[in-house]
Amino acid sequence: MAGHVAGRQVANVLPRSPTEALQPQRPPEPPEREPPEEDAHPFLRMLDGLLNFVFILACAAAAVFYFVHVEFDRPGPLQVSTVLVVPKGEGITAIAERLQSEGVIADRRIFTMSILYFMYVKGQGSLKAGEYEFDKSATMRRVLDTLVEGKSIQYRVTLPEGWTSQQVVERLEVHPELNGEVAEMPAEGSLLPDTYSFGTKDTRHDIIQRMQVAQQKFLAKVWDERDPDIMVKTPQEALVLASIVEKETGKADERPHIASVFHNRLRKRMRIQSDPTIIYGIFGGSGIRDHPITQEDLDRPNPYNTYKIDGLPPTPIGNPGRAAIEAVLKPAKTKDLYFVADGTGGHVFSASLAEHNRNVAKWRKIERQIRARQAAEAAAAAAAEELGMLLPEGEVGLAELGGTPPVPPRNPTR
Repeated sequence: MAGHVAGRQVANVLPRSPTEALQPQRPPEPPEREPPEEDAHPFLRMLDGLLNFVFILACAAAAVFYFVHVEFDRPGPLQVSTVLVVPKGEGITAIAERLQSEGVIADRRIFTMSILYFMYVKGQGSLKAGEYEFDKSATMRRVLDTLVEGKSIQYRVTLPEGWTSQQVVERLEVHPELNGEVAEMPAEGSLLPDTYSFGTKDTRHDIIQRMQVAQQKFLAKVWDERDPDIMVKTPQEALVLASIVEKETGKADERPHIASVFHNRLRKRMRIQSDPTIIYGIFGGSGIRDHPITQEDLDRPNPYNTYKIDGLPPTPIGNPGRAAIEAVLKPAKTKDLYFVADGTGGHVFSASLAEHNRNVAKWRKIERQIRARQAAEAAAAAAAEELGMLLPEGEVGLAELGGTPPVPPRNPTR
């Protein structure tokens, strides 16, 4: 039986029995599969994989080369020019690590790869030991050129510990190999005293910047390692106290002991009573004074007179060195509250006022002896000079023959 649906003839196939109608229709047979192609030869498969590997490797090498090339010519991390010593016999890896740790380069691995490329592929020389200056934002290429050329710096300037910022600037201004002006006086205590090397391109302002950066880096490092029970609460307070310690003694082994005295006095809410603070309060940063400290100076109030004020003065009184800063942050453990000169360049310490007064009396006696000896030496020198002026031309005085000229009675205060 057939019907027409939408213009098409459709055959109606009816089951022959009810049982047949209940059975599912049999699915059509799957199409016959085509026989698989024959496998390629193993050598061809290996060659195909090798070519793919080489292609991927070439792409990766090109990407790495491009990245290294870009980084090699990118401005470096240096914020100010710096000087670095490359010791003799140090290897490439150690030099690269040194440059990275000092902030000259950003990535030692890229720098090492670049060195190997230029040395062993292009044959462009080797690194030379020496003391080098690296400019601000120097690229890795410029750093490498500097080390290969081996042009060490030639100039140095020494700025002693304890000098005021004014004294530092005055020394830089008279240095014949430096150029430029210092437009603004650096803050007291912001400079790290040291011997600084520099090149022909450096200015006075460059040296000031390097001293400030060196101070910041050093202070940040030792501040994190400070003793927990010290009496300074900020890095700036540490600089203030360190500048006082620096001025109080020239002996390195005394600094922690001097610092402990000041910490102990601050802990007991005693005034520091340091003579160098009075000198700074009167004469400022010039480092020049026209008279010894008098009782009138001790009684005259000013922000730096630690005989009159409590606690620390408002700013440092100079630029302390590394040892003085470390002494303040890691002072000796003592109970001493006083110290006075002992006549040998050092000091004698005491924990009580009575003991201190006895030490002061001893020092006064030593001081009188020193002044008497100085007066006698001055009188002898003056007498020798007068004798030399009175000798006829061509004659030789006793002093020149090794004898002792007679010393006439003189007024030592004359």
